[in-house]
Amino acid sequence: MFIKQLYTGCISEAAYYIESDGEAAIIDPLRDTEQYIELAKERNATIKYIFETHFHADFVSGHLDLHQKTGAPIIYGPNTVTKFSVHIATDGETFTLGKISLEVLHTPGHTIESCCYLLRDENKKAHAIFTGDTLFVGDVGRPDLSSGDLSKEELAGIMYDTLQNKIMPLADDILVYPAHGAGSSCGKNLGVEKYSTIGEEKQSNYALQQQTKETFIQTITADLEAAPKYFSVNAQLNKEGYEALESIKNKALQPLDINTFKNRFNSDAIILDTRPAAVFTQGFIPGSIFIGLEERFAEWAGSLLPFDKTMILVTEKGKEEETVVRLARVGFSKVEGYLDGGFDTWLNAGETIDLIIDIEPDELAMDIKHDKNLQVIDVRRETEYAVGHVKDALNLPLNDLTDLATIAAFEDNQNLYLHCGGGYRSVVACSLLKRQGVHNLRNVLGGWKAISEEKNIKTEKEASALN
Repeated sequence: MFIKQLYTGCISEAAYYIESDGEAAIIDPLRDTEQYIELAKERNATIKYIFETHFHADFVSGHLDLHQKTGAPIIYGPNTVTKFSVHIATDGETFTLGKISLEVLHTPGHTIESCCYLLRDENKKAHAIFTGDTLFVGDVGRPDLSSGDLSKEELAGIMYDTLQNKIMPLADDILVYPAHGAGSSCGKNLGVEKYSTIGEEKQSNYALQQQTKETFIQTITADLEAAPKYFSVNAQLNKEGYEALESIKNKALQPLDINTFKNRFNSDAIILDTRPAAVFTQGFIPGSIFIGLEERFAEWAGSLLPFDKTMILVTEKGKEEETVVRLARVGFSKVEGYLDGGFDTWLNAGETIDLIIDIEPDELAMDIKHDKNLQVIDVRRETEYAVGHVKDALNLPLNDLTDLATIAAFEDNQNLYLHCGGGYRSVVACSLLKRQGVHNLRNVLGGWKAISEEKNIKTEKEASALN
């Protein structure tokens, strides 16, 4: 028996390769499926099954592409409704894989069709459970993302029954392999470990502690941040079908000369610049949006960019395909080329450029004392802002900067100083503001981490963080 967790850190997603006697199964595959096919080839195995734990909302699954390439059937749990052919398993149905087996446990709550797969080894002993978004390390799946007309409270109640009846009876030594790790928006506060055991979760996971159903519902539905905007798009694609990744790459990986690039930009395409933040601020094509590959690129792209507009790219040389694949993971399919030669082509042609002025925290400290029109803009999440921020700073989370009314509220004479936690999100925010004509701004290097160490900047906490 062979199990390999294939973890993609930028979206906190775990897919799984399971193999026995030359037969393999993939659980919750990503859209870029070559990694699974190559692994099976290296191990002289045949992919026999494609298992999905539920309709994912945070990424576009690779089930359709992988089925097309391997012929392996796609398995979903009970109550699944799709617009393509799948095997809808019954609760308790068992699938044989070489000398091992996978048993379907219907575990609704995160979604109605959610299920887990209990792996039994060569001796029929329960060895591991692949829990999807039902059970995470230290958390459970949030009940407000998907499942028709049921309320989050109703789904939370269903989740309680699932945990009590399907998870708690399992043996403590069974390994827990979830679909997500820390940083995922599919739960509230996932642990940093990428796997666990049933026994460890019974001891430490708040959702598995002894409590009434009413208390559980209140706890699991409290303090849920708004789901990222792209979640509904991804869930629909996973349920109804999507364009093959190879087709998207064929359209997107077209090198554009500068004239073709300019013509497409003038026809209302979005320019997406994925170079590192420190490079972007030194010079970029006016009107382009920065979302750098170095951080949680796909999540921010899905949260900030429209899905119905054509996109053209400016990337570091050799990063074109990576950019396209990571965009496709969250549902973008309208990329129509990249600037051949990247930003250097634009610069060498003598075209107009824009830039963002970077400043150190000590310069911010001096400017605060002397500039009456200075406004600090903190683009971190509300929870981050609450535990510490620059005195009188305005909290505008990055997600809100797609609201044109918010941007229009700035006064022409205001000098805006933007920062985030470490320096990535603030550059994204600066590019969004500049695209809407706001140019009197500065980007504070190092973000809150650096600002909080500057003794000459007054900071404060929200009352909620003092308790």
